[in-house]
Formats: sequence, C-alpha cells, structure tokens
Amino acid sequence: MASALWHGFADMGAVEKNGAFVVSRGEGAYIWDREGTRYLDATAGLWFTNVGHGRTEIADAVAAQLSKIAHFSNFGDFVPETTQVLAERLATIAPVAGSKIFFTSGGSDSVDTAAKLARRYWHEVGQPEKAIIVGRQKAYHGMHVAGTALAGIPVNREGYGELMADAATVGWDDAKSLLELIERIGANKIAAFFAEPIIGAGGVYLPPEGYLAEVRDICREHDILFVVDEVVTGFGRIGGEWFASTRFDLQPDMMTTAKGLTSGYVPMGAVFIAPRVAEPFYAGSWWRHGYTYGGHAGAAAAAMANLDILERENLLGESKRLEASLHTHLQPLAEHPRVAEVRSGLGAVAAVQLADPAEALPFVKTLREHGISGRAAGQGAMQISPTFVMTDDQVAEMAAGILAALG
Repeated sequence: MASALWHGFADMGAVEKNGAFVVSRGEGAYIWDREGTRYLDATAGLWFTNVGHGRTEIADAVAAQLSKIAHFSNFGDFVPETTQVLAERLATIAPVAGSKIFFTSGGSDSVDTAAKLARRYWHEVGQPEKAIIVGRQKAYHGMHVAGTALAGIPVNREGYGELMADAATVGWDDAKSLLELIERIGANKIAAFFAEPIIGAGGVYLPPEGYLAEVRDICREHDILFVVDEVVTGFGRIGGEWFASTRFDLQPDMMTTAKGLTSGYVPMGAVFIAPRVAEPFYAGSWWRHGYTYGGHAGAAAAAMANLDILERENLLGESKRLEASLHTHLQPLAEHPRVAEVRSGLGAVAAVQLADPAEALPFVKTLREHGISGRAAGQGAMQISPTFVMTDDQVAEMAAGILAALG
C-alpha cells in the first residue's frame, strides 16, 4: 500500500517502489528499524542528535513544561518564562558579549531571519541601498526563499524562477573572490556575507587555513555584516567549543543556529544578534518579524535540558575527541579505489567522498546491509556527523562497516 507521506529531498517514485526506511527507536549512537534491526547512526539524524538518542531527561523536561503551559507567544511584551530563561542562558555563551537572542522554529527560519534583519538594519541606519546578500558555492542555508537563493547549490534553485534578486555567490574556498565581488559592485550595495564555518549539506568541506579570519576581516574593512551560519557547527559540533565563531574568534554580527540547540528533540532555532545590529531596534524602531512558534516554551525546556547534558557530561570535550578519532579511523579509507578522498580533522564531522558520485545513493542502502545508517551529501560524499556520545570503538565499528560496504 502506498504511503501518504511525501518525503523531503526524495525521488518519491523510488520511495513508493522500494519502500521507506522506517526508524522506530534510538538509544545512544544506535537506531533500530521497525523490524528490530540495529544500525550505528553515522549522521546523528540530520546532524542534530548531539547528546545521543533516547535521552528521557529531555522528554521529561518537555512533558513538565507542557503540563504547565505548552506555549503562549513572544510577540509584543509576551514571553513564556522558560523561553526568557533560555535566552539569558544562551547570551552567556554567545561569541559576542551582549548579544540578543531571536528565537525561530529551525535553521531555515534562522537564515531567513538573518537575511531580512541584515537588510532592515542598513535601512535603519540610513543606507537602504545596501541590499545584496552574498553566499558561497557549495553552501547550504536551508530551504526557505532567502536561504535557497543565497546557497551555492544550483540544483536546489531549479524550477522556481528568480527567488531573490539581490543575491550573489562567490567561491567557497577563496576569500579573494569575495573581495573581487566587492570591488566589482561596490561595498555600498552589499548588506551581508553568509558563511558556514564547515560547509555541511554541500558535501562537508573544511575551511582552508586562515579563510574564515580573512573573510571576517574583509567584511569589517568594507562595512559588510558578517553572518556565520552555525546551524550544523553550533552547540559543540565544531569540537571543544560551543561555536566555531568562538573557536576561530569570528565575532559575527549575526550567528544562525538550530539543530544542536535541542539535539533535535523538539524543533527550535535561534539567531544570535550582536549589539551593533540590535541597537537601532532597541532605540525605538519596530521590527515586524516573528514566528508563532519561535521560542516555543516546550522547545525551550528541551533546550535547557539539552544544554544541561552537554555541560554535565563534557560533551564539547567529547566532540573534540571525536574530531581526532574520526580522522584516525576514516583517513585509511582514502586508499580504497572507490574513494576519492576523506575530509576530516575539524570538528565531529567528516566526509567519505566516493570517486563516482552516481554511486552515492545506492551506497547508502549498501551501508545498511553492514549495520550503518548513513546519508549522501553534496556530490557523492558520505556524510559523517555522529552523536557526541559515540565511543572510539563505535567509530572503529563505523569505519569497518563503511570499508565492508566499499567491498
């Protein structure tokens, strides 16, 4: 019988023909399908299960909150108490002191919020001509209109017409291409530059040495807002720090987050907004923007419990351990003839790049035959982004499963 569910990013004809991979439960670094078969989760769901599956502490915190009040609103002067407490807690770990926290329902919301706020900021300070938003090739910034237009994955834009006129794309690995764009069109027309510290869904590409600092400095020199997209790298995945913006001293004007904020237990995102950008709006200007479920009280309770676990179990340190463990166990796979390269060594992420990108989707199913739940990203890469509770032995188990799948 055909399912009523339309999957995201899917060839639904193939899904209808072959059936869905139905996940029934999870614990730690493992998931089980509905037949009871266990798999090592190589991707932490979709980059997000930082604290691991099956954390009843988070579920209990959400249940306790919902039993009091599930949500209300944070429009105007309203705010659920738990949401207020979470905002204050996040401000203490923000890369820029004095940051304000604007809650969203997820990463795509966060990106579109930052894009709108960047343009509105320049309007407020008397430079409305600064409207162009700049992104990078290979980059992924969610699937709302602004994020789709901004990202550097052309296939995701096909068939929609022009989504956002004032968007531009530069090379993903060369800061000089940003400088060339500025010189060509003028800094007086550019509102913001968006950068993922590690390109995620575009294929897991690590930043070249010094790149992030260089683009930060270019933005500062030319008075362009620097927006760091940490939907993937935030809340510990960068390894050893809460954010890549902290690890690399990026001092972003805005930072977009989601996934690891609640470890995916409940949808939630947040934009960290530096004092410079917030100031005009705290001086009397009314920003007409917000989401019904932004700062949802139940999600805020999940986030608080999630942050408690990350701190209590030193999972930022465990993520740093995984940075080295993934590199050690996965790099030997680069010698296999079906592998073009392995990208690893920064944060709890890696990619096993297949030599033939056309093999990627079938390879995901082959991995399952060897006890690994994986995912293809970019052009033929196997995404590796495990939960921070994955042990070194489990990393070795994952590498052995990938090798066995390669044949």
